[in-house]
Amino acid sequence: MRNHIGSLIGLLIFSGFSSAQDFPKVSFANDVQPILTRAGCNQGACHGAQYGQGGLKLSLRGFDDSNDFREIVRGSIGRRVSLLSPEESLLLKKPTLEAPHEGGKRLQLGSPEYTTLKRWIAEGMIGPSAKDKLFKSLEVLPVEIIAKVGQKIKITTRGTYEDNSTEDVSSKASFDSMNTSVATVDNLGNVIAKGPGETVIMVRYLGAVGVFRIILPFGEAKGLDTFAKNDNLIDKMWIEKWKKTGLSPSHICTDEEFFRRIHINTLSTLPNPEEILAFKADSNPEKRKLAIEKVLNRPEYVDSWAYKWGDLLRNSRDVLQKKGMWSQHNWLRSVFRDNMRMDNFAGELLTAVGSPYANGPANFFVIGSRDDWTETACQVFLGVRMQCAKCHHHPFENIAQADYYSMTAFFSRVAKKNSTEFGLQGSDTTIYLTMAGEASHPKTGKILPPKPIGGPVTEDPIDRRNGLVTWLKDKNNPALARNFVNRYWGYYFGRGLIHPIDDIRITNPASNPELLDALAVDLIKNNYDIKHLLRTIMNSQVYQLSSESNVASAADGDNIYCTHFRAKRMSAEQLLDAVDFACGTREKFTDVPLGFRAISLPDSKFSSSFMDIFGRPRRVATCECERSEDANMMQALLLMSGNLLNRKLSETNSRISKFISNKVPMDKAVDEVFLATLSRLPRDQEKKEALAELALAQNPKEGLEDLLWSLLNTREFLFNH
Repeated sequence: MRNHIGSLIGLLIFSGFSSAQDFPKVSFANDVQPILTRAGCNQGACHGAQYGQGGLKLSLRGFDDSNDFREIVRGSIGRRVSLLSPEESLLLKKPTLEAPHEGGKRLQLGSPEYTTLKRWIAEGMIGPSAKDKLFKSLEVLPVEIIAKVGQKIKITTRGTYEDNSTEDVSSKASFDSMNTSVATVDNLGNVIAKGPGETVIMVRYLGAVGVFRIILPFGEAKGLDTFAKNDNLIDKMWIEKWKKTGLSPSHICTDEEFFRRIHINTLSTLPNPEEILAFKADSNPEKRKLAIEKVLNRPEYVDSWAYKWGDLLRNSRDVLQKKGMWSQHNWLRSVFRDNMRMDNFAGELLTAVGSPYANGPANFFVIGSRDDWTETACQVFLGVRMQCAKCHHHPFENIAQADYYSMTAFFSRVAKKNSTEFGLQGSDTTIYLTMAGEASHPKTGKILPPKPIGGPVTEDPIDRRNGLVTWLKDKNNPALARNFVNRYWGYYFGRGLIHPIDDIRITNPASNPELLDALAVDLIKNNYDIKHLLRTIMNSQVYQLSSESNVASAADGDNIYCTHFRAKRMSAEQLLDAVDFACGTREKFTDVPLGFRAISLPDSKFSSSFMDIFGRPRRVATCECERSEDANMMQALLLMSGNLLNRKLSETNSRISKFISNKVPMDKAVDEVFLATLSRLPRDQEKKEALAELALAQNPKEGLEDLLWSLLNTREFLFNH
């Protein structure tokens, strides 16, 4: 109690004290909080946890100065600080292990950090004040360096305040390496290059985040001068990246591999045998470019991308009802049938009103409420995961809690009510605008104006959402374009330039940031024409590389640098359709006519244990992670001995049954089975062995069914490669 009284008296006595020394008094916000963050005291595993540790609860990474000040000075009956004997304060004794501390040693006696905290206590423990300098921005230098193993680099961290004063904050900032096998960093920003690869050093100070990129080449890049013979933007910029990383690309894929690849990526569909043979026989040097144009204009393009965006927008009858689900699905089909500008696509969706049954985009607002709309809009159209900023400052990005609620302000005047315009009473919902509605900061209660992340306040007298859309569509703002580029790059290459593709942040930089920026500028220049982007991707030699890594590209094991094509298992829907195609059958789904393929369904609620086992998303979350790509034993057993595959192999109108009834020669049948599954003719040895096995079968039908079953279970069939 004596310490508590002393602390309170000290606050009164010393609050007006003017030191005779030259240095200013210690600021809780600008000096004490960075020390606690740097020492790890306010991290999630320590006192920054939801309920704190050992009775002390601090805000995560010091985002709430006022609360933390109260906890330290007035919490625990004032026992944590002692004005009369600062060195006896628990705030100093515990982290130096002069008193028991489960968190271990966090401070050294006599260190600059220890001295600063002791000074702060001795000066009267002055709390956050309106007079504190407001932090503005963080600069980290150098931005990027190509280093050698063992090289040491000193990071300089400079902070700028609202009064335009600057300060070297290297002694206050926190440093973390995102990959310690590539480089390590100490508390003073001294980096040591460890091994080949690339990583960033994350620097934190007062809620701001910056990064320093370090590259250690894998070797010496070779053969790049002759790699790109065309004028493709992607090829040019990957050459520059390979020079930095010391990597070399694999060889170009075969015609059959390329043809199969563009069909699966763009149409979610396997090419038919006749098309494959015609493409292989074509001697036109422009045939790959012509094939790309053909797939971009096939009707399956609409099916495939309407389904994909249905995943992202959670189009499901469970929440939207069947009418709403079909309404949104039909609108998505019109978007891709008409090749709508993708900025207009975002705009129509985010400003929709009216009946979701009559206006497909309005279904966006049927699911959830204001916070959910905010988080979904940010993740789908900006690639930013905002969820954590709802409660505290984003731990890995320059996004404050105020930024979250400033974004929600755009949707604060959107409402929904029951309607009888379509169907029975209460079965429909109308989305409409209200005249009032604000977003306030949950801590301060302050009303926050509508303001996009990193953008200016944008009011609109009629519909606040128009301000958000205007910002998104601004040609000088690349945020929307960067998101679309990264998403589609990930869909085509199996890994985004920023990965995961919906986690864009400063501490998760692109593998080729210059390319991401260039493609975003190019997309804006071409009026957000998504087919232009896909055309650019597929015509690049980078996309046309083989999935087999050579010696020079083997170091790029995860294919972060696109030295070869990343083989990826077909999605659940693609795989079911591919099995149907190979077997010559059609799966019948309830409530839709025979002929609907898996990729043309409006939602994921059509019964199919096959697709569920292969990771079909339930459409309850916006995150790309909802779709599972992991292999498991159930999938293997389903393909090897499951009822679905056996049923399709032996159906009356199956591909094999037609071979037998039409008396197709065995060598021709073998060719077509390979073309229908692997999209290539069998190699000489494969054909020889297949014919030998067929000769030993009890009958031709059983032998061909066994051959088809075998090919359906190969990695070459299951993967897009």
